Amino acid sequence: MPKSLPELIDRPSAAATLPRGLWLLGPALVAGVAYLDPGNVASNMTAGAQFGYLLVWVVLAGNVMAWLIQYLSAKLGVVTGQSLPEVLGSRLRNRWARRSYWLQAELVAMATDLAEVIGGAVALNLLFGVPLLLGGFITGAVSMILLAVQSRRGARPFEFVIIGLMIVITVGFVAGVFVAPPDPAGVLGGIVPRFEGTGSVLLAASILGATIMPHAIYAHSALSRDRFGAARGGIDSRTLGGHADADAEAARTDPGRIRTLLAATRWDVTIAMIIAGSVNLGILLLAAANLAGVEGTDSLEGAHAALAAGLGPVVATFFAVGLLASGLASTSVGAYAGAEIMHGLLHVRIPLLARRLVTLIPALVILGVGIDPTLALVLSQVVLSFGIPFALIPLVVLTAQRRTLGIWTNRVWTTAAGIVASILLIALNAALLWLVLSGA
Repeated sequence: MPKSLPELIDRPSAAATLPRGLWLLGPALVAGVAYLDPGNVASNMTAGAQFGYLLVWVVLAGNVMAWLIQYLSAKLGVVTGQSLPEVLGSRLRNRWARRSYWLQAELVAMATDLAEVIGGAVALNLLFGVPLLLGGFITGAVSMILLAVQSRRGARPFEFVIIGLMIVITVGFVAGVFVAPPDPAGVLGGIVPRFEGTGSVLLAASILGATIMPHAIYAHSALSRDRFGAARGGIDSRTLGGHADADAEAARTDPGRIRTLLAATRWDVTIAMIIAGSVNLGILLLAAANLAGVEGTDSLEGAHAALAAGLGPVVATFFAVGLLASGLASTSVGAYAGAEIMHGLLHVRIPLLARRLVTLIPALVILGVGIDPTLALVLSQVVLSFGIPFALIPLVVLTAQRRTLGIWTNRVWTTAAGIVASILLIALNAALLWLVLSGA
């Protein structure tokens, strides 16, 4: 990321020194797993197989918008010491308004979890022939182990585990690109924004809907809060690996400390989005170069079979392993986001493991009754589309308010960029809903 970009997005701030800066990285990498979930895999793989390099520009544009949105979410958590659901819970005084907002956010979180558990179940079936229902149980059980790490060990160990899974995801999905590289001319041509019929518009909306998801916005603000302390701008000695002063009052009143956190946060988001964007682009390019015109690649199972036939079992196995890691990591982050939504809006905190058991039920029911996994993934993206405006609009409004962020409020251009991104995303998600529901 060029040095000038953070200055364009927000007020200039001094970068953290190297040891501190490295220790401060992590929350965005965990939230970034949401950009590598099975819904992303299905959307990008289908786009590449059906339209070749046509929608490369959509992946790139989505990643740029995701950078801004995730940074704003993290900034809200760093500066206020609260998550987005907590801030909204304190602002929505009418309890029925607050409950209604929670209901839609809860449905979005459950839809996200549905897609991720199904993705993990499909991966286990592809790798080991595990029946889908049993695969769903296994995925849920492993995710509960990961959540236990977060509950008992804290934010940092949880980050290490999720980052490890992100490495597996990256290798699994990108390995095939090096075995069968894409056409450079085709990639360059795909940078030019354009569509080819209704189908390409639908897939473009699906890519963006699977990329920028409400639960990632809710989760990132909470991850930043958990990592950097609940005090406004607070930093304790553990946050900087023993380098920081533990005086909470000084942490609240010293703007230099918040400036350091925001500088590190920009780098954190940049690294996370580079990884997520590269993997999503790699999936699309893999399909465009090797699966174009191949029948059956509109499902995860079909894409795996096509990769095995075209590039060999090793690449197909890497793909399935990446899909499994994607399901395990993203479902853990999704459950974390769901718990935060309930706590922030209803002021009710249910243990993460108990909540995980409850939200696992819909996915297991769908797998048990034999509904097509790919259809379930598509329908989950439709539900996510409903939730986008409820997360994006409050985020942009709150980070533009001086009474919320004080001197750290967005610059005019930052707010303008957030408004433009919100309008585009809401419009494309509305198009996705209309195309899917109308059968077009």
